[in-house]
Amino acid sequence: MLATVLIGAFGIRMSRTTSDFYVASRTVSPLWNASAIGGEYLSAASFLGIAGLILTFGADMLWLPVGWTGGYLVLLVLVSAPLRRSGAYTLPDFAEARLESMTVRRLSSVLVVLIGWLYLMPQFQSAGLVFRTITGAPPWAGSLLVAVVVATNVLSGGMRSITFVQAFQYWLKLTALAVPLAFMLVAWWSDGTPGLAPGDEWALPLHGREHPVYETYSLILATFLGTMGLPHVLVRFYTNPDGRAARRTTLLVLTLLGAFYLMPAVYGYLGHVYGMPESDTVVIALPGRLVGGPVGEFLTALVTAGAFAAFLSTSSGLTVSVAGVIAQDILRGGVRAFRVATVLAVLVPLALAGAARSLPVATVVGLAFAVAASSFCPLLVLGIWWRRLTTAGAMAGLLAGGGLACAAVVVTITGGPHSGWAGSLLAQPAAWTVPVSFTVMVVVSLLTPSRVPRGVARTMVRLHTPETLNVDRGDWHPRYM
Repeated sequence: MLATVLIGAFGIRMSRTTSDFYVASRTVSPLWNASAIGGEYLSAASFLGIAGLILTFGADMLWLPVGWTGGYLVLLVLVSAPLRRSGAYTLPDFAEARLESMTVRRLSSVLVVLIGWLYLMPQFQSAGLVFRTITGAPPWAGSLLVAVVVATNVLSGGMRSITFVQAFQYWLKLTALAVPLAFMLVAWWSDGTPGLAPGDEWALPLHGREHPVYETYSLILATFLGTMGLPHVLVRFYTNPDGRAARRTTLLVLTLLGAFYLMPAVYGYLGHVYGMPESDTVVIALPGRLVGGPVGEFLTALVTAGAFAAFLSTSSGLTVSVAGVIAQDILRGGVRAFRVATVLAVLVPLALAGAARSLPVATVVGLAFAVAASSFCPLLVLGIWWRRLTTAGAMAGLLAGGGLACAAVVVTITGGPHSGWAGSLLAQPAAWTVPVSFTVMVVVSLLTPSRVPRGVARTMVRLHTPETLNVDRGDWHPRYM
């Protein structure tokens, strides 16, 4: 935490303009940006939740890291470069630029804030769990501590400051998992490499849940398509100098995430082999269980530092994204508005974090992916690649897909987990809400051809023409610039 504050303070010296606060003046190199994306994307669910779910449910949960990494491949192929060329700073900016509609922009803003708050909740929830495991303090103390540090960094330096912090935190998280894992593998080898009992159902796919086939495919759909709809991920691509740099950044992100996600699966396996009881805290408890002594305590401290880096980095990125939207669309923009919005962006999910404590961290994050996949994924894919998308079609699709996914989330968080088919459909809604959103957008657009934006041809040129070509791209800018 001290390192985070010091690095954030360094960024303050370089943050002077509105552009610094929102997109670091679009000057971040691909390697710095990829490290920062890895830093903020590897959330509490990645650091703690994957290992916990693999420990609890076995092989099926391996789809989580595969999907969360593979989502960037979809992003690379379909979205990253055109989105950077759009000239937008946020998802609502893109919606306004592409559809020439303030109504679509406002609806997009509401969805960005809801997804951001839904993603921030498990970060604060996890901080409370880890703080309680380490110190015995009540969970709210850890949540409050992380919230204060995040708000301080974002208030002081905005996107430029957060970029330095998150790039550092990616490498801290990688080290915090890799070093203890090396010691634990030595201990496991010294124990005679104990493995699974014969016939252990833990290793069997599609086992141990009520409707495993549906839930697995719905999870895959949510993670693959939800990544492109996460506001704190997309805002990072606006900080690249151009579309080519955005694609290079995405390739580097795929490499960094692939290296990281190999390790939580091994933690989950070792946790099952050694009979660890707790799910969300298995990563914290395992080094002490396998290694023990002063070395085990040191490794536990290292993993704990990585966990707090996960809370801080993801929370910081989300807070920047949510605060940017609130500042632009509600408070009329500017540095002062951004700082007021930062406080609002942190307080609401901090207050709501207690309501989701009965659900695993990765499950709550998975719901945020489902909402993003059901709302912004169709808007981005059709908005970038289908010129016949109309304002009415975009509105209808966002309301149908995003609205149904949000309703499923509310029912799951407030009363879940539920059982039976209803519980599976609510806990993993992407398999039905994503098709609904795409279908509604296409059908309504075809029924309202007169609502195609007048400037769609120029917008398509701006999205798809490399920056090196000398063509007329128009002069659209976000309204607050």
